[in-house]
Amino acid sequence: MKRGLIERLDALNVEIIKMGALCEKAIEGTTKALFDGDDTYIKRCRIMEEDIDKCEYDIESMCMSLILRHQPVASDLRIITSALKMISDMERIGDQCADISSMIRYTKEHDMRDYQHLETMSKAAIKMVNHAVESYVRKDMGLARSVVEMDDIVDRQFDEAKKNLINLIAREPDNGEFWIDVIMIAKYYERIADHAVNIAEWVQYSITGEHK
Repeated sequence: MKRGLIERLDALNVEIIKMGALCEKAIEGTTKALFDGDDTYIKRCRIMEEDIDKCEYDIESMCMSLILRHQPVASDLRIITSALKMISDMERIGDQCADISSMIRYTKEHDMRDYQHLETMSKAAIKMVNHAVESYVRKDMGLARSVVEMDDIVDRQFDEAKKNLINLIAREPDNGEFWIDVIMIAKYYERIADHAVNIAEWVQYSITGEHK
């Protein structure tokens, strides 16, 4: 029975990796479309969001089956419980990407290359999601902690971007609506980073049994 549980937990890891890769792809694709002004990407992002939702459903079903069939205890149960919490945050990352993509129709008339902080935040968020998922699979506390530390960088980037954009609104009120859109997009990236932190904190719980 233990052997069967180990095999199923390995299969669970594969599905978690797959869902994490979809999230990374969604962030990367959304950012590229934002900078290219490609509003046709909105439909593709919606499809990707549905794929992420399906992953959440499949993993949730797998976890419930593991609990009912194998009645895991201690660390095995923490691993499964953590997976259930993590996929909720990954699903929200898909939602945030969809929110960003839906704003492309309003920003495509502007040269988004002037807002490189958004791309910087996007790359940091992708790295955080990647490290958070990898730390779960490898049961690596150090890697999980690095995700939490990276969040401070994204938070500082967001604060700096917000201050700059507020100044721009004051100087160019006619473009105020666009500046607010840019602030909202930056906020979505900041929230994606927060979800990555949540994932990393559940990884720490799966290893230690303690959750902040």
